[in-house]
Amino acid sequence: MSFEVEVLLTEFVTHDVKRFVVNRPEALEYQPGQGVTLAVDEPEWVKKKRPFTPTNLGNARVLEFTIKGYPERKGVTHRLHSLQPGARLRMSDSFGSLTYHGPGWFIAGGAGITPMMAMLRKLAAEDALDGHGLIFANRTAADIICEKEFRHYLGDRCLYLCEEAQGMPYPEGRVNKDFLARHIDDFDQRFYVCGPPPFNKAVMTALGELGAKPDALVLEA
Repeated sequence: MSFEVEVLLTEFVTHDVKRFVVNRPEALEYQPGQGVTLAVDEPEWVKKKRPFTPTNLGNARVLEFTIKGYPERKGVTHRLHSLQPGARLRMSDSFGSLTYHGPGWFIAGGAGITPMMAMLRKLAAEDALDGHGLIFANRTAADIICEKEFRHYLGDRCLYLCEEAQGMPYPEGRVNKDFLARHIDDFDQRFYVCGPPPFNKAVMTALGELGAKPDALVLEA
């Protein structure tokens, strides 16, 4: 099934990430964490579909997408970032396996936070955040999406990590076995992982070496 939707609002949430609000098709159903494909409804772009994840609550009357732009690539995200309200998009039905299966740690790299945003917001709305934590890795502090929101939700169990801290009060480096061992004391729980492929591979390998069970590692298939 495919849908046509209209861009209702766009705004920056970081220097290179924009929030898009579109109308929600009545027939669309999705679980927090699942994605859809989007394409700009213009002749030169309509066949260039890319996957994105709704980042708002599943019962909302509109859909929100939080999309990082890559202007150097001159591709779909660059075109999306140039759109104004009233633009039309083509959207697929929902898909994906990165959905909620119980309490644990969310571990995200950069824009990989987006499938986790709807899950965290749903848990917050249900006052069900106990037993959850977030490790969110970025290149710099300026790249952190919704920094204050996640800190509000999780307090001390919200950990930010930057490759280049640039004087900000965050650990500098990458998510690796040593970092995970220092900040997590129980690996007999669920772990939700999403980021660039090298990030996913490194984190999943480290979690396995620390004793996490394969069936407790939740990754987009």
